[in-house]
Amino acid sequence: MVPEKIYVPIYKKILRSKSLRLKVLSILDFFPDKIMIKIQYFMYFGRVADIKQPKRFSEKLQWYKLNYRDPLMTKCVDKVCVRDFVRERGLSDILTTEYAVYHSAEDIEFEALPEKFVAKYNNGAQRNLIVRSKKDIHKADLVNKLTSWMSAPLSKLGREWSYYDVVGKILVEEYLEPEEDGDLTDYKFFCFNGEPMFLYVLKDRFLNDGLKLGVYDTQFNKLDVYRAGIKKLHQGLAKPKDFERMLDVVRKLAVGFPHVRVDLYNIDGRIVFGELTFYDGSGYISYEPDEFDFKVGSMFKLP
Repeated sequence: MVPEKIYVPIYKKILRSKSLRLKVLSILDFFPDKIMIKIQYFMYFGRVADIKQPKRFSEKLQWYKLNYRDPLMTKCVDKVCVRDFVRERGLSDILTTEYAVYHSAEDIEFEALPEKFVAKYNNGAQRNLIVRSKKDIHKADLVNKLTSWMSAPLSKLGREWSYYDVVGKILVEEYLEPEEDGDLTDYKFFCFNGEPMFLYVLKDRFLNDGLKLGVYDTQFNKLDVYRAGIKKLHQGLAKPKDFERMLDVVRKLAVGFPHVRVDLYNIDGRIVFGELTFYDGSGYISYEPDEFDFKVGSMFKLP
C-alpha cells in the first residue's frame, strides 16, 4: 500500500521547527490582529483571505475572530468554567467526575487522587496529562509539566481573543476508559445558529497507527470529504448508541452562538462532554475537496 500523503502548510515548510514557529509568533504579538491574521492565512494557504466579503468557512472564521465578541465565549473556552455553562443548560449528567481544581500545580494533592485521572490546564488545546496509573508518573514530573504550561507567556498565536482573559487553573477529572477496541472515539459537531450541520469523527488517537478523521452528516452517513493534514478515516462506522440524544445535547449547548463546535464522547451509550470551541484549527483548515470549504461557508451566516 502506498503511504498516504499528508498535506503540509507553506509555513511548516519554511519554519520546520514548531518551537521556532511559536517564538516567531510571540515576537510578532504587537502586530494588529487584522494584519497578522492575513499574514497567517497567506502563510498557510498561499492565497489572500477575503475578510470583507468572506465566502469560505476558513475566511469566515477569521472574520469571526476579528468581529464577533460575546463575553460568554470566554467562559465557554475555559475548561473549568464551561462546566457551569453545561449545568446551566440542564446537562450536568454529561459532565465527567471532577476531583479537584487548583490554582497552582504545587497544590495538587497527588496522594488523594484516584489511580487513574486526567489533569488539564484550562486554557488552550493539547494541554492534558492522562495518568492511567499513578505508579507510572512522579508527582514532580506532573507538577513540572503543568507549571510549564501555566507559566508560559500568553501569546496571541492565532489571535483567538476569547482565550486572552481566561484565569489559569488546573482541572483534575475522571479518566475515561477506552471502548472495546481500545480507542476513545471523539465526535465534533459543527453547529451554525444552534443547529448541528455535520461532524468530525476522530479515531485511533491513542493507537499505534495514529489519529484518523472522517466527516459525517447528521444522519451519520460518511461523506467523501477529508481534512487535509490528518490521516483519512476510510472505514464507515456504526451509528453510536443514542445518537439522537447526542444531537439533542448539541443543540442545547449550541443555541445562541452563530457558530460553535461541540465535542462529545459516546462510551457504549454514555454521552460525555468534551469541550466547546469557536475556531476549529484557528480557521487554518483545508479540505479535500476544496469545495467543502465553500459549502461550510454557506452554512455560516455571519451576524
